[in-house]
Amino acid sequence: MKGLYCRADAADAQPKFVIQETSLPEVLGSHQVRVQVKACGLSPLDFKLLGDIGIQRDLIPVGREVAGVVQQVGPKVCFFQPEDEVVGILPLDASCSGLCDVIDIDEHYLVQKPEKLSSVCVAAALRDALCAYTALHTHARMAVGHTLLVMDGASVRKITKPLDIFVTLKCKDMSKPLFHYTVDSFLVPVHLIHVLMLPGFQCACISSSPQSFGLMCIQLASYHGVRVLTTSHSLQKHTFLEQLRPSVGVQDPLVARVIQVYNGSSDLLPIVLEETGGLGVDIIIDSGVRLQEEEELKETKCLPHKHELISALGVGGHWVTSHQDLQLDPPDCRLLHLKSASVSFLNPETWTASSAQQGRYLHILKDILEKMAAGVLRPQPEDAVSLYEATVAMETVQHNQRKKAVVQL
Repeated sequence: MKGLYCRADAADAQPKFVIQETSLPEVLGSHQVRVQVKACGLSPLDFKLLGDIGIQRDLIPVGREVAGVVQQVGPKVCFFQPEDEVVGILPLDASCSGLCDVIDIDEHYLVQKPEKLSSVCVAAALRDALCAYTALHTHARMAVGHTLLVMDGASVRKITKPLDIFVTLKCKDMSKPLFHYTVDSFLVPVHLIHVLMLPGFQCACISSSPQSFGLMCIQLASYHGVRVLTTSHSLQKHTFLEQLRPSVGVQDPLVARVIQVYNGSSDLLPIVLEETGGLGVDIIIDSGVRLQEEEELKETKCLPHKHELISALGVGGHWVTSHQDLQLDPPDCRLLHLKSASVSFLNPETWTASSAQQGRYLHILKDILEKMAAGVLRPQPEDAVSLYEATVAMETVQHNQRKKAVVQL
């Protein structure tokens, strides 16, 4: 069978994604489960993280969020049996790609998938839901009555450089593009670039939708009685956030106030203090932050400055950041000290990198799926691509850190 791998050559500036033949051992491990994959999510590879934890391979497996059906179980497997529908995230040191037809995975990385959820939906949303749950429950310890500020709650993905669209014939061998052309994506947002469907041809471009992480944070926090504030980076996102309503219960808006940051104004801090009676928010979850005041790049002009976020925190507040290179100056640390506030770094890979809290991790996955099945968590739908388009899809994902895709097998 075939799987998708990344050839990480130090001499190459760009990673290469290749379809590679692979095979599984004939005998399963004691606690292993053999799963037929139905859908697999694609997320960017973090080569720096892999190097930091000592994973060095010529071929790195691609695709880790998987959903499928159990085919066979090992002799000591307790939680699953053949024909069970399961979902999980492969560990960082997994040897096989999630895009293989069949994979072997330890039972302690899997949970049961509710019947009403589709494999594509779960594979596309699982990572974002895990990040939201980790940020709000594990790091911020949210509780009823807290106030949450989610930065860029509905991020509509937009490509920041011209996009190569590869067109291939609809035939058995679709691994090589016949030709390609470039779209000026500075003028055309990704969500307006639809899949090109001409007679006999197929385009590997992926249409886009609002990013699920911020949306998951909003929905999860509102469900637990937290008052939510969020920012919008465009008029379209502003309207989307203002119209958010729960799927069950009282149809009150999920967001108490949407703060515009796309019109060049810097009213974030005054509005936050106004909404909280001058006390500040209990939790902040960012989607990026500016480290220097003079940063005026197109990609960062809507991002808040780090001092602005610290100033918006209340006493005993929690700031959960995804900025792995965050640097705090002495005045920033002094302000955090005065507020008795804390900063936490969001890295969901720790759940599978260490088995110290394996039981808690499985509980989180089960709770996420239950909330998705109940309609509490409603991720934006992702357009699934075929296995033949996976190589080009992954190249697009890797080049744009805010984009992901899901492959249906």
